[in-house]
Amino acid sequence: MTLTTRRLFTAILFFALFVLATREISDPDFWWHLRTGQYIVETRAIPHTDPFSLTRAGQPWITHEWLAEVFLYTLYTLGSFPLLILAFAALITLTFALVYARMPGKPYVAAFALLVAALSTAPTWGVRPQMLTLLLASVFLYLLDRHQRLWLLPPLMVLWVNLHSGYALGLVIVAVYLFAAIIESVTSRFTLHALRPLALTFVFCCLAVLFNPNGATMYVYPLETLTSRTMQAYIQEWFSPDFHLVEFQPFAWLLIGTLAAMALGGKRVARAQTILLAGSGYAALRSARNIPIFALIAAPILAEQVWHLIAARVTVASPRATRGVILLNWLILAIVIAAGGARVVAVVNNQPAVERARFPVAAVDFLRARGAQGALYNTYGWGGYLIWRLYPQVRVFIDGRADVYGDTFIEEVYLKAYRGGADWRAPLEQYDVRLVLVEPNAPIVTHLARDAQWQRLYEDHQAIVFERKSSTP
Repeated sequence: MTLTTRRLFTAILFFALFVLATREISDPDFWWHLRTGQYIVETRAIPHTDPFSLTRAGQPWITHEWLAEVFLYTLYTLGSFPLLILAFAALITLTFALVYARMPGKPYVAAFALLVAALSTAPTWGVRPQMLTLLLASVFLYLLDRHQRLWLLPPLMVLWVNLHSGYALGLVIVAVYLFAAIIESVTSRFTLHALRPLALTFVFCCLAVLFNPNGATMYVYPLETLTSRTMQAYIQEWFSPDFHLVEFQPFAWLLIGTLAAMALGGKRVARAQTILLAGSGYAALRSARNIPIFALIAAPILAEQVWHLIAARVTVASPRATRGVILLNWLILAIVIAAGGARVVAVVNNQPAVERARFPVAAVDFLRARGAQGALYNTYGWGGYLIWRLYPQVRVFIDGRADVYGDTFIEEVYLKAYRGGADWRAPLEQYDVRLVLVEPNAPIVTHLARDAQWQRLYEDHQAIVFERKSSTP
């Protein structure tokens, strides 16, 4: 293949995205996802009640991400953490390759818009089921933009509804394109005959939702998650973006840049894209978790408007690639791959250090060596890790499955003990908790240290373990 400068630029762009997307695993929920995948593979059954906690044991659990969890565990068994890290970096890169395919102005204008979009979504990247939703949303947008192969969308919806509750976004995207087409037909810009494929696609996508282990429940489950009070109040990625933080600056650039380009570019934006841009922009400003969806929609609009401005004023010529230039390009690509590969290797090798920094590895090692069993009260963000390392000998008090525990339990039971209020003992006594594993600065620690019923077993800079003393006869 002749490696022209344009091809070199494109190759470096996507390799850089892959390197940037290569991240150590730090998501607290990853661990219970991994354990759930193992549970499903080993039992050959999808759980419908909670098997992991002491406070919700046997209570209904909508395992809406079961296929993603099997996927995670399968990758883990094949190549442990390195394969997981590399596979999800590849999925993220593919997501943005589809965005790039929707853009005019390749490679330079498109690359600019793509890079801003990628940087705006980077804080959410990682080995997590949400990345599968991001990929499938990108596929839906790619197919709908071209009105081609729409028959693929219902089968993809069957896959999506079993991977992640973000499937609802796919229904919204199809509905918006259908609504825009109806409006176009009213203004005689779109024939009624052309509505049929979109209408049938929407109907079959809605029916496809039923093909999951939880049946029709999945129609309402995403709404229950979005309206959860505790998720909005306590989970950081559900907060509105704080533009004082550097990590949210690319989103601000993308938002302002897209609006400015639309005002100055002069090219009409398709009605469906306008609706999606407005809706996803509002959602992103309300919750940082939604920024990636806005980026998928905004980046092609930004590229289209900027390219329209440039193409009207500048004639872009493609220089002829000489033999010397081609050889130099191959050398540059080899250097970039070597440097990027070194960074990828460093990230993979750094996974144990990140695990130790983010989770109570030493404290869990202590409990495992001691043969700990029974009921454990724990910090919310560590619950998933404890499920992975200590289940089934130890059952956690709480973990990242906020939908399983519910707003009332989190606020009136878990936080009552954690905050060390007047009745802090009640939740521990209610569930006969024998062990407590929390941060040394957790408010409950002050009360446990003063209580004669509890003794300190272990402490380091990250975690502290208390045990309830055995009562004497």
